[in-house]
Amino acid sequence: MTTLFDIAGRTAVVVGGTSGIGRAIALGLAEAGVHTVASGTRADRAKAVTKEIRARGARSVEATCDVGDRASIDALRDSVVQALGGVDILVNCAGRTFRKPTAEVADAEWSSLLDTNVTGMLRACQSFHGPLKESGRGRIVNIASLSSFVAFHEVAAYGASKAAVLALTKSLGAEWARDGIRTNAIVPGVFVTDLNRALLEGTPRGQELLTRTPLGRFGEAIELIGAALFLCSDAVSFITGTSIAVDGGFLASGVNQ
Repeated sequence: MTTLFDIAGRTAVVVGGTSGIGRAIALGLAEAGVHTVASGTRADRAKAVTKEIRARGARSVEATCDVGDRASIDALRDSVVQALGGVDILVNCAGRTFRKPTAEVADAEWSSLLDTNVTGMLRACQSFHGPLKESGRGRIVNIASLSSFVAFHEVAAYGASKAAVLALTKSLGAEWARDGIRTNAIVPGVFVTDLNRALLEGTPRGQELLTRTPLGRFGEAIELIGAALFLCSDAVSFITGTSIAVDGGFLASGVNQ
């Protein structure tokens, strides 16, 4: 049974893997013996996380990537394939958000966010489709959100983008199953990252989220690693197009006091 979860020796690319949730997953994969490339837009962060990955005994490639630029994603793919021989796992973590009354959101703001969070993810999936298919055991793990399911005040663009992430995950899960690729998503609960820190720490919004989370605390990024390793393993041989919530019970909860 343990071989179901053994992914040592495989190769993973974590897009948006140089900070926050992506970084935690990238380091978790490296700890599991996966040769891991964590990319982001900032060269200094890419260098730092690559060093950490190699310190765990995994091979890596120091690389930056902008999900808004297809040529940048293709260059990442080509460098990984050339250096490491292929790609078995793609984790899509790149994303951003902003808070603003929806009536005031400009077309350009809306389009830019969706381009990063949804179209950027699509670009990465399309670019890596060939190596993942060739692998014969391709795995895609997309990072969704609680806002894929429920509304968060004044972040309509982010919510729409994350709902689209789940729709894309379902579509690719069904369409690419014939190519041997399993496509699934993780739905993180409330994890404090650089992306959302200002919205959560010491704010009424943060307190409301804690009240609605049955476990009564924010998650630690390390707590996402187990779900990620599972979705990258042979244990998901008959699982595709679905999602796993790692949310402290948030989506299951109703009245908590």
